[in-house]
Amino acid sequence: MNATSIPVDLQRAARLAILVAALGYFVDIYDMVIFSVVRASSLEAIGVAAGERMSAGVHLLNMQMLGMLAGGILWGVLGDRRGRLSVLFGSIFLYSAANFANAFVQTLEQYALLRVLAGVGLAGELGAGITLVSELMSKEHRGYGTTLVATNGVMGAIAAALVGSRLDWRTAYMIGGGLGFALLCLRLTVHEPRLFTALKDKAVQRGNFLRLLKPGPSARRYLSVVLVGVPIWFVIGVLITFAPEFGKALGMQEVPLAAHAVLVGNVGTVLGDLASGLFSQFTRSRKRSVALFLLLGALGTAALFTVGSTSLWAFYACCGVLGFSAGYMAVLVTIAAEQFGTNLRATAATTVPNFIRGSTVLLTSGLQLATPSLGLRGAALCVGGAALVTAFLALRGIDETFGRDLDFLEE
Repeated sequence: MNATSIPVDLQRAARLAILVAALGYFVDIYDMVIFSVVRASSLEAIGVAAGERMSAGVHLLNMQMLGMLAGGILWGVLGDRRGRLSVLFGSIFLYSAANFANAFVQTLEQYALLRVLAGVGLAGELGAGITLVSELMSKEHRGYGTTLVATNGVMGAIAAALVGSRLDWRTAYMIGGGLGFALLCLRLTVHEPRLFTALKDKAVQRGNFLRLLKPGPSARRYLSVVLVGVPIWFVIGVLITFAPEFGKALGMQEVPLAAHAVLVGNVGTVLGDLASGLFSQFTRSRKRSVALFLLLGALGTAALFTVGSTSLWAFYACCGVLGFSAGYMAVLVTIAAEQFGTNLRATAATTVPNFIRGSTVLLTSGLQLATPSLGLRGAALCVGGAALVTAFLALRGIDETFGRDLDFLEE
């Protein structure tokens, strides 16, 4: 199907969906990354001792990720039962309110509670947006749409790095909340895709999350997609988030700044999202694109712990390479949306990125358990190596979905 054969109203609907999903993902990533940028300054401001800030930061990050796990299931089920747009509206409202309230925390307990609520809200944006765009675009071109969503969305991380490094941490949180509330107005211009509205008249079970975990082909496909994405969050949630701690562990005289590592890493991720999406379209294969970026992730991790310690510029360059290697999330979520029928598509596409993000809890726990015996560098290599090997193996369990017609149901 070429552009001229697509009805004008469908073209307009697809463009609006791409715009709203991209801006929503922009705010989503801003609100998620801003914590990494202002982690140290915000914990200092509420009275957390210097020696306790890394453990407190891990605790808050884990609370946010646990919220995402719960929110992924909640919004995924609602997306298939109530509609893709209900998820966009509800998730944007919740994470905007929670992040605005983050500007007024006074204790670690308050901070943790709001990171949980923010995590629940942040869980719905990407999966719902990718599902919406995928169902509105032609099967030959949907990869371009989801690439635009990811590329524009991850720009939010760059904005978070710039804002967080220049403004007070409380102001940075208020900006994120305000951006989200402004986005709610734009969401009103988007309509549900035909594939979902047609489903309402059919006697078929929708949004049953447990069906994705029922032993058999569905569970194999679903768990494989999740495992393939874990290295993304090893890079973002561990290596880049805790760049200062890794710099110290590598014996660097000038310790990297978290804000600079996040900025460089996410510039790389923007470029990686663009490159992985275009590469999947050029090769007409989602799996080849993912395999290439997993390989780049392995090379980037090795470089960080070898040449990365030679200078501050070398460390930041490695962060850029690692960020680039992590830029396959949109391709992976597109794979998740294409793997399953319309009655389970939003559930799969929404839960997958949040289970990937939620894997940070396991990654950071493994890092903390292994550090006393292996040191931070050795622990990171073991945890990251395990994640990458598992991802390569899991990639074999995923069906190639490029060009798949999405008008089907999971019976």
